[in-house]
Amino acid sequence: MSDTDSPDIGDIGKFDPGTTQRLMSAMRPFLKTYFRSEVHGLDAFPPGGALVVANHSGGMFPMDVPIFSVDFYEKFGYDRPVYTLSHDILFMGPTAPLFRRAGYIRANRENAARALRAGGVVVVFPGGDYDAYRPTLSENVIDFNGRKGYVSTAIEAGVPIVPAVSIGGQETQLYLSRGTWLAERLGIKRLLRSAIMPVSFGFPFGFSAVIPPNLPLPSKLVMQLLEPIDIAAQFGEDPDVDEVDEHVRSVMQDGLTTLASGRRFPILG
Repeated sequence: MSDTDSPDIGDIGKFDPGTTQRLMSAMRPFLKTYFRSEVHGLDAFPPGGALVVANHSGGMFPMDVPIFSVDFYEKFGYDRPVYTLSHDILFMGPTAPLFRRAGYIRANRENAARALRAGGVVVVFPGGDYDAYRPTLSENVIDFNGRKGYVSTAIEAGVPIVPAVSIGGQETQLYLSRGTWLAERLGIKRLLRSAIMPVSFGFPFGFSAVIPPNLPLPSKLVMQLLEPIDIAAQFGEDPDVDEVDEHVRSVMQDGLTTLASGRRFPILG
């Protein structure tokens, strides 16, 4: 067992720059050709620890993190880790060690705080699967389902929030419904800690309620990083969490609306 696989080392200590670099090298050609991915706004990215707060898109196959990471590492190198707060289910299978070496960490306050205080960049999707499976007709709406914990995380760690918005993920197939009614009837929440059972239509199986899993269409995926938010400077030394959250979502909604206005055709971009 390698050091990065040791159960005695926390999630943060398992990041492996070499493994991550090999993964990015393998994924970059696919992301840049199949999804024609673009990331804008990295020139204004702040130094040190930062909390990237993003909308989540793409259903079962979200590409937000790979798209961001490929361009981030190309610009800043692998000495500055990107950590992604992730659902526990990601760490249950045989690929769990690989995810940990690539910077995926369990979504809890302790992991986030340690990563941020160590100068790492932490990516969080407050909306989670609720956001990732939003109906295609609502693809340009920022909705975190009332989750605001990310604000307290940034305040406690003393780091800026970097809002990020992406577009195109909800066009990889036609997302029809989050299926909350179906999840409740099937008891999914008790099994998978999820209150949704999304219904979609795509290729090659047509209608799907997660199973069978359709393949993502080659939609053009674009991410825009917005101006960093210095919470203390903008909201004072004792900021109100609700006020900060409302501001972040407002800024992100404006950014996503702007991205949508420049998109001429679904999938094609």
